[in-house]
Amino acid sequence: MSFVRLFQTLLTGPRVTEPAALSPAATTDDVGAAGAELRAVLANLYDGRSLRIRAVDAGSTNAEELELLALGNAYYDFERFGLSFVASPRHADILMVTGPVVRNLEAALRTTYDAAPHPCLVVAVGDGACNGGIWRGSYAVVGAVDQVIPVHIRIPGDPPSPAEILQGLAAGLRRPR
Repeated sequence: MSFVRLFQTLLTGPRVTEPAALSPAATTDDVGAAGAELRAVLANLYDGRSLRIRAVDAGSTNAEELELLALGNAYYDFERFGLSFVASPRHADILMVTGPVVRNLEAALRTTYDAAPHPCLVVAVGDGACNGGIWRGSYAVVGAVDQVIPVHIRIPGDPPSPAEILQGLAAGLRRPR
């Protein structure tokens, strides 16, 4: 098939993707509203300063990591709300832990928590991190994150959407400690 014919087929052929209206992802309005709420909380409680987040995988299926990764892309752009990811726990204000804590990662989670400056907020993201999820009781799983390190905010979901993560973070930061 020649290049011209292939190009014509691509342009005139049937569409193979779903329309955007059928997508279960949160709308821009949901993210914008959650982000505005989060920005207001940061302005009131943290004098408008930005918060740095270190994501920690304690044994998840990576579904939650994909949602956290989406927060940083151009569509959700959570840096406009005063949040950003950091590579080291030493620079983090918040540890976002995903997945139930598996036995092989228990020591790594403790080490990461100990390396973070204190006070450091710990956020359990997803059902696995909040309560062990479907892996609760498994021989390979220690349990939920709060069985290893203290948890301050829980954001349930399997996985929670980026908008739900922002909403849960805003609600958790608003609560007194």
